[in-house]
Amino acid sequence: MSTAHIQAAPGQAISTTRGQLNGILFVALFAAAVTRLAALPAIAGLGLSPLIVGIVAGALYGNTMRDGMPANWAAGVNFSARKLLRIAVAFFGLRVSLQEIAQVGLPGLAESVLIVVSTLVIGTWAGMKLMKLDRDTALLTAAGSAICGAAAVLAFESTLQSKPHKSAMAVGSVVLFGTLSMFLYPILFKAGWLHLDTVGAGLFFGGTIHEVAQVVGAASNVSPEATHIATIVKMTRVMLLVPVLLAIGMWINRPGSASAAGAQSGAQHAPRKLAIPWFALGFLGFVVLNSLHVLPEAATQTVNTLDTFALTMAMTALGIETRISQIREAGPRALTTGLILYVWLIVGGLGITWTVQRLFG
Repeated sequence: MSTAHIQAAPGQAISTTRGQLNGILFVALFAAAVTRLAALPAIAGLGLSPLIVGIVAGALYGNTMRDGMPANWAAGVNFSARKLLRIAVAFFGLRVSLQEIAQVGLPGLAESVLIVVSTLVIGTWAGMKLMKLDRDTALLTAAGSAICGAAAVLAFESTLQSKPHKSAMAVGSVVLFGTLSMFLYPILFKAGWLHLDTVGAGLFFGGTIHEVAQVVGAASNVSPEATHIATIVKMTRVMLLVPVLLAIGMWINRPGSASAAGAQSGAQHAPRKLAIPWFALGFLGFVVLNSLHVLPEAATQTVNTLDTFALTMAMTALGIETRISQIREAGPRALTTGLILYVWLIVGGLGITWTVQRLFG
């Protein structure tokens, strides 16, 4: 009997590995279709990146047709939503360089730091205290608004080891309010209600709009100079992903917090040994590598294209693992938290921009 068990084990392992590979291949093919869909003029014109389209399409599939997917493929979907996303977030650093950050100098850095820190603090407080959200959902929603939209949600999801539906709620907030910004900000600027010059518009747009694509889409309606400044300020916010993740890692692993984390996230998430997410250090390493210009431009563009596809796979996999019924439980509260943050980004962001221009202008 034990001999039969020993003989069966290798075959079972091969079957499990094959199922995982099939799951990864399925997600990759799904992400390829999503990438083509996101390139359609009607969708691209809205500033919706493949990442956003991926989580929506994945959620639609996961809630309507997932029963048609073989059960042993789930390991491949989970691999794409967890390990692959860590690798992809690390390679995201090739989109940022220290030289670009230096171009906007202290005003851009001050704008980014003040916006990111204040939005994270306000979002976490409002989510947990006012809206009674759990810690992870509040942090994910705040991170998506504060740093770089869906990519930040992915990075925080990995660090917090939170449930997929919590990430989906945070991404939903990014989609709604980020898309609204693309249309609202240029209108407010051209109407003269923002009281900003071109440089100020670049600082404000780059400092407060959620996604990179949304920043470019909004600022391109002002001027090329504003677009250039806004993009660099936005990438400075992306750069802040590293210190923020390190700080969050230390916060959730601080003495006395393990029991609280275990109560909210389950016993399997109780004390973690390492507070520093390795992919955040990888991100920083790739920023330095990109700043040294040791890679040919064509190679960097190719890697960035592959990285976008990997992030799309991760978002699609997260969508497949998401259940609408779980989102409904906290959906309105998470959305209200996103709205509070959006009001802060407009009102508080304007105040920060005016202050930064007075101090450094």
